[in-house]
Amino acid sequence: MAIFLPEYKVAYMAVPKAGCSSVKAALAHLDSRVTIPPAEDITVMTWHKIYPTTRFRQRRWNRFTDFYRFTVVRDPARRMMSVYTNRVVHFRDLHSSWKMQTDPNYAHLSKDPDPDFFFQNLRDYMKAASVIKHHCLGTQLFIGPHPLQYDRVYRTEDMGELAHDLSRIVGKPVEMPRENSSDIKLSLGDLAPKTIDAIRPMLDEEYAHLSDYFENPL
Repeated sequence: MAIFLPEYKVAYMAVPKAGCSSVKAALAHLDSRVTIPPAEDITVMTWHKIYPTTRFRQRRWNRFTDFYRFTVVRDPARRMMSVYTNRVVHFRDLHSSWKMQTDPNYAHLSKDPDPDFFFQNLRDYMKAASVIKHHCLGTQLFIGPHPLQYDRVYRTEDMGELAHDLSRIVGKPVEMPRENSSDIKLSLGDLAPKTIDAIRPMLDEEYAHLSDYFENPL
């Protein structure tokens, strides 16, 4: 199901690692159905529990044809790099993988891999850890195929415009807090050529789907 605010006729499809924590936080503060917990109890997971990220379903999306429908997308390479810096390094998600702890088929996978090892073995990591798979799945699964059915597709660098547009629609100021950001920076240029070759097919597919918004650097 889409994330929607019936009182404002706004509907949003979230993409993992594409500003969705920030957008969900902003929408939760507008949603009269949501009770915001005390500040000391709020974590980034608060917003994901309120609004779980779901996959695109055409029949369900058709319910919102008279809503302001939007999504936020991120440069595919930056999105992929953030899976490593945020989920692997910051949250240490691989240490919680049951398969990596118990299944000998994944014994070769390090729980604290360097970027090259992680991306060269990304397919295996996606099989071993559902949270890695969720954050690496293609954008099309979350926002649908072409032609995209949105009033506006924002890039993550357009979050200020999104806040402005939502403020106009709801009739009051909307803040777009920066949630779940990482202090660790990683780019394609930091990876070995062999690593880039390993992830090239996934990135090519993503850039093709988002060709109206991002240029493929590979």
